[in-house]
Amino acid sequence: MDLYTYYRSTSSYRVRIALALKGLEVNAIPVNLIRDGGEHRKPDYLAINPQGRVPALRLDTGEVITQSMAIIEYLDERAPLPALLPKDLIQRARHRAVAALIGCDIHPLHNVAVLNRLRGLGHDEGNVTAWIGHWITEGFAAVEALIGDEGFCFGEVGLADVYLLPQLYAARRFNVDLTAFPRIGRVEALALQHPAFQSAHPDAQSDKPE
Repeated sequence: MDLYTYYRSTSSYRVRIALALKGLEVNAIPVNLIRDGGEHRKPDYLAINPQGRVPALRLDTGEVITQSMAIIEYLDERAPLPALLPKDLIQRARHRAVAALIGCDIHPLHNVAVLNRLRGLGHDEGNVTAWIGHWITEGFAAVEALIGDEGFCFGEVGLADVYLLPQLYAARRFNVDLTAFPRIGRVEALALQHPAFQSAHPDAQSDKPE
């Protein structure tokens, strides 16, 4: 399989974590979102993913799956063990709720396209930074209230953690104050000691600038 990825893309980071947890090998193909106006905007990449975003997963059959949620669900169904979702239906729903909160309500509001649109409307970098901090902080307050007091988000590592760690990386990139979220901090500390999360981290990617 080929994974079209960018080292600090939070949605690509999610997929890399899922792949590492599953022990699945992929050929990582970096797509630089900054160089030359963004390689994701070039015709060659748009032929792979018409939306022009990362990640995209090309299977050995040549089929391409886009959107991190769809890719992660595909991986969990293709390689059921270790499972990203527990057997208990309520716990499964809790994992999905946190994943959706992050993937649908937090991350899209600091996506590069959104931030560039804000700049294009005349907002300065101070306003853009305040926008990012507001939405991450508001979302993390909800996550903090939803997750448990021990272990990863809900005990054993799972889908919620796959979404949370990349969002934490983004929060730190944008200098968001995280001191009000001790449960989230606990999960981060555990994950940063886990080999799958370590190998998927942006700092471990070959396309990370020197």
